[in-house]
Amino acid sequence: MQASNNRKPAPGMGGGHGPGGMGRFMGQKPKNFKQAMKKLIVHLKPFYRPILISLILAAASTVFNIFGPRLIGDMINAVSDGVSMGGPGSFIVDIDFELVNRLGFILIGLYVTSYVFNIAQSFLLTKVTQRLNQSLRNDVSTKINRMPLAYFDSRSYGDVLSVVTNDIDTISNSLNQAVTAMITAITSMIGILIMMLTISWQLTLVTLALLPLSILAIKIIMGNARKYFRAQQSTLGKLNGHIEEIYSGHQLIKVFNAKQNVESEFNTNNEGLESSAYKSQFLSGLMMPVMGFIGNLSYISVAVFGGYLAATRQLQVGYILSMIQYNRRFTNPMDQIAQSLTQLQSAAAAAERVFDFLDEKEMANEAALADSVVNKAGNIEFKHVKFGYTPDRVIIKDFNLSAKSGQKIAIVGPTGAGKTTLVNLLMKFYEINEGDIIIDGQSIHSLRREAVHQQFGMVLQDAWLFTGTIYDNLRYGNPKATREEVKQAAIMANIDHFIESLPGGYDYVMTEESGISSGQKQLLTIARAMVTNAPMLILDEATSSVDTRTEMLIQQAMDNLMSTRTSFVIAHRLSTIKNADIILVMNEGDIIESGSHDVLMAKEGFYAKLYQSQFDRKNQYATE
Repeated sequence: MQASNNRKPAPGMGGGHGPGGMGRFMGQKPKNFKQAMKKLIVHLKPFYRPILISLILAAASTVFNIFGPRLIGDMINAVSDGVSMGGPGSFIVDIDFELVNRLGFILIGLYVTSYVFNIAQSFLLTKVTQRLNQSLRNDVSTKINRMPLAYFDSRSYGDVLSVVTNDIDTISNSLNQAVTAMITAITSMIGILIMMLTISWQLTLVTLALLPLSILAIKIIMGNARKYFRAQQSTLGKLNGHIEEIYSGHQLIKVFNAKQNVESEFNTNNEGLESSAYKSQFLSGLMMPVMGFIGNLSYISVAVFGGYLAATRQLQVGYILSMIQYNRRFTNPMDQIAQSLTQLQSAAAAAERVFDFLDEKEMANEAALADSVVNKAGNIEFKHVKFGYTPDRVIIKDFNLSAKSGQKIAIVGPTGAGKTTLVNLLMKFYEINEGDIIIDGQSIHSLRREAVHQQFGMVLQDAWLFTGTIYDNLRYGNPKATREEVKQAAIMANIDHFIESLPGGYDYVMTEESGISSGQKQLLTIARAMVTNAPMLILDEATSSVDTRTEMLIQQAMDNLMSTRTSFVIAHRLSTIKNADIILVMNEGDIIESGSHDVLMAKEGFYAKLYQSQFDRKNQYATE
């Protein structure tokens, strides 16, 4: 499901296909390569059989392909041996075409078999990596539902999203390419070396003489390119974050005439990206020309020395041509191995992040707890509740409250007073350190989280709606709700007329491009809470960013919603909670005042000063 309200992407999420090919993992090293690969291999255990078959097929495909140059050499030798000088200006042709044809058919058969094996191993390995993808995503999805809210409070949702998408895709893509390439390269090197030794040990030594130079070239180029790839991805992240920032604040940039500063920072990041990208791409691009140059040197050496061996009749011409082909093929696996090692590093780095996420501490298992509240009346009691996000940061110190069914409890106070924390404890998003919360006679410690959540409907300041029909959105918390119940809730929320004016009415599909205002979205969330029909409500101030007329509609809809339910209202505009049964004034985790609006105003304490300051500001703005 895709949320229809606008949310900006996480900074630095530039996608996985920027400069550098492998996205942000190009050249990135894991903290512990061996440990990451060990965990990945364990996770691949269910797929060992198809992986083994795939690797055998890849090796067999390479072996069959390796015989090609040798058979071609035999065919050339058969033709060469069948032609001899008969006399001045004449030749005697006595070619064994039966041998040539037989060798030709064997060669075609080997190439066809190699091709079939290659297709089969590619199919198997691709299937394995995609199943690994599916398995890891299922594990991550299951893990997310077991994670405490504290984990997500300390990390951006973009970082978690990156684990589910970029990291898992990097693992499968890297393994799919690296494993086959590595097996093929190693098999090729061993097979080609054996074939060359069976033809000519002298030319084999000539080929191996330049091997150290190839290894040195790969080490130098890859070592230097890696640091520039890192710099490139780091700068790309800064540039993406800057672009996201300036586009999300485009209007303010124009208002404050900050265009010059913005362009200056953009140009700095852009030039840094251009420099690092140029160097990384240039160095990585040197690999093929350098390896080609070394390969040409080896080719020339084999051709010259092979000519000498042919002239002295130590080696047939056909085998010289075979050695030249093997020489060309021998240097390619070196580059493949280097690239495969880089891809395995990327896979290990991504796997490390995925497994770190899967190893995070989970919420306590609640299988033995009650899965429902027996008496759903809407009575809540806080008993000496103490809570802190960390042991040295206690926010709720000794909280006590008794809320009866149908009461409206307003929670007010300055930023950081503990209002939202109180609601999080009530919903069992966090475990309290000490004390207890009694919901309709049952301790919150004896109830599963799902059972607690079923007792509440929520209307938050951020109106979250997903891409789908209005009907599906409204019955999101109660899938069994009938169309009549949904419509009645919309009428009570003052949003039915708007829904009916849309094309398709309740079957209208909402998307980010629907153009539905924030006030209309808020009314839809109120209707959704009504459809949920929970005995208790939690409401965050929903009227802070709408016009006066819409505020009145929302307030009326909220009054309808709260009329028969126990309600906890986090209030920012104190004028909206004057009719609350109990107003809790919080500051630094403690209730410093409580009572009705009239009682608190008569005390002339913290609440009275807070209310008066808002009233004075309102009058001041009205006068201006």
